[in-house]
Amino acid sequence: MFPMPIEKWKASNRILYKLSLPVALLIWLLPILAVLVTSVRSTDELMEGNYWGWPKDFAMLANYREALTASPMLHYFWNSCLITIPSVIGAIALAAMAGYALSTYKFRGNTLLFATFVACNFVPQQILMIPVREISVSLGLFNTVSGLILFHVAMQTGFCTLFLRNFIKQLPYEMIEAARIEGAGEWTVFYRIVLPLIKPALAALAVLVFTFVWNDYFWALCLTQGDDVAPITVGVAALKGQWTTAWNLVSAGSVLAAIPSVLLFFLMQKQFVVGLTFGASKG
Repeated sequence: MFPMPIEKWKASNRILYKLSLPVALLIWLLPILAVLVTSVRSTDELMEGNYWGWPKDFAMLANYREALTASPMLHYFWNSCLITIPSVIGAIALAAMAGYALSTYKFRGNTLLFATFVACNFVPQQILMIPVREISVSLGLFNTVSGLILFHVAMQTGFCTLFLRNFIKQLPYEMIEAARIEGAGEWTVFYRIVLPLIKPALAALAVLVFTFVWNDYFWALCLTQGDDVAPITVGVAALKGQWTTAWNLVSAGSVLAAIPSVLLFFLMQKQFVVGLTFGASKG
């Protein structure tokens, strides 16, 4: 029923596993390594066709400086912050309240409502492109920061509710009942008891949602036009030329765009791991 621990494997299987793991890791990291190496190549090397060899001339400072100055990269970065941070806060706040209600209250339609949250996570986002764009245009939210925030909050709340509802469901219900008997209101129970207990889950969810929203390119391209509210993912695409593309600049811009997500993960790595394993064991 459960996978056998590695320590109980046959010796030959353990050796094969240890040999194949670095190979699989190298294959998975190869595109990232290629982008990192290309971001420090000079334009002359790329014109000569040196795409995969070791760089002869390191032009890291020149490439990253030009990536920042050749396009309004800092403006794109600021737009991404304006879009991502409120989206993360809004989605987690709504999901925490919805997850608490779905896991604590027993009412008619509870299961159906929860199933709706679950089902929405399986809807391909591409089929929503035309109706979402038409709705944003009709409401005057097209090409606005508030429109992107509302969209991401709506899209991420379903996944966040599914995530948090399961965590809150694992909390001892006796604590909530005891707080109610002592006279605590529902908001007091939610803020003083439930939220402190699910902080690891909230931290893990914040990292995930931040990564989803920050790295979004599809919806940023569908719901924006021009450079006014375009996030950094669209800004990296602006580094491509009309006739030729300086891939070293595009790679440098891609690395700059990925830094916040990677940095956030390493800063909150402990909380992220604790949140994902929260409630996984009893004792």
